[in-house]
Amino acid sequence: MLQHLKDFLLAAAGSLVLLVAFNANAQTFAIVLQDETPLRPTPGASAPAGAVLWQGETLEVRGERLDYLQVWDYARERGGYVRTATLKRLTLDEDEAPELLAVLRLMRDMPGAEALGIGIAAAYMEAAPAADLNGADGVEALEAMGAMAERLARAAMGTRLRNATAVSAHLDVVARYGVRFVTVETNDRLRLCYDGEAYRKILVLHATEAQRARAMLALSDPGCAKPELTLAEMLERVDEIRLPGDLRNRILMRRASLWSSLAYQRARTGEDAPAAAERALKALAAIDESELAQIDRRAYAEAQVRVGTSRVALARQVEQQRLHIVASASDAGQTCIALQDAERAELTRRCTYGLVWPASAVANRDGTALALAVQPVDGWRELWVFRKASAGWSLRILPPAAASPGIGSAEFAGWAPGRIRVAREAMIDGRVRRNVQLVKLAADRRLRSAALD
Repeated sequence: MLQHLKDFLLAAAGSLVLLVAFNANAQTFAIVLQDETPLRPTPGASAPAGAVLWQGETLEVRGERLDYLQVWDYARERGGYVRTATLKRLTLDEDEAPELLAVLRLMRDMPGAEALGIGIAAAYMEAAPAADLNGADGVEALEAMGAMAERLARAAMGTRLRNATAVSAHLDVVARYGVRFVTVETNDRLRLCYDGEAYRKILVLHATEAQRARAMLALSDPGCAKPELTLAEMLERVDEIRLPGDLRNRILMRRASLWSSLAYQRARTGEDAPAAAERALKALAAIDESELAQIDRRAYAEAQVRVGTSRVALARQVEQQRLHIVASASDAGQTCIALQDAERAELTRRCTYGLVWPASAVANRDGTALALAVQPVDGWRELWVFRKASAGWSLRILPPAAASPGIGSAEFAGWAPGRIRVAREAMIDGRVRRNVQLVKLAADRRLRSAALD
């Protein structure tokens, strides 16, 4: 049992900075319900606004006059009057906790009210007794706070210019409750993400298996978290048998995607990549498509492509080929690929910052071409084809699709006289595109293509 659990949970939620900083003699508080609520120096609509308040802000109540409350704003260090109808008064005692929790349940899924909902969650944590915070209600409040913080981050990324002021104000309001956001760069794009503190606290409390699973999914969001062994092991500890079908599938999809990324990372550092790839395949195979929710179809397709990309880690070296490669590290941090013939004479050389999979090398029967898998980034695998021509050896790079590196793979699918068969799959505009192409070795053009999607 944790000591001083209430303080522990309040730290997770941001310690209710405004509330605990209030004057010890203050008895009541109020939370702002509407955006752009004016704080006036005197009661009455004719008085000019001294400041503009936003939903979720907490104020100390010091008096009442007409239909206005006299308040003190600790964030701006100024007092004034606010119309009573635009505020919800709070006593923050134990008797008020059930009402606050009921309001929080309603607001959890209300888009646009995230700042107010997080303020209500923080107020509940201040009012509720430690026994409730240590139980199901406390976990529910933390989960609601995390869900609203995630939604606010997504809203901030998708907001239009005319809404930018409100979103910026909401981010500032929740920051006063200790809710933090981080900026993550993925594929040359910046994304605002919730730091996940509330979810991390759920994992050490007496949460249900479903609550723990949802927290782990939030913490391992590939758009916000870098794949790491700790996250993968955390997901492995989820007992998916005890979860409903749709949630079990989401855990398995995330597990498959995470292990496929770890296969790439381990290969770059010389660790056991095949073991990670096998775990990815095992997780993908365990998904029950009959229990797959419609909203999860895209995630499932993405997991399939990611696992397909990592499958090259299980490739075994083809022996007794007329051509083979030797990979070595260069001083510039690149991997240099030397193509050699049966007598170990070097035919050509090419260096890359990508991950080279030497075991994937397959030469044709005539010894005039060799196909090799090279992965420039996690989730994107190209097929490099070395070809012999009259002027010497050349290299052609076949990507998964004619697009910027994302998620996809181009895979060797067999030789034909003067040609190579390439199987491609890639996520393009939210859909998986698959096709098999027959490509001439002597010319940079495709002979024919058969779509598989």
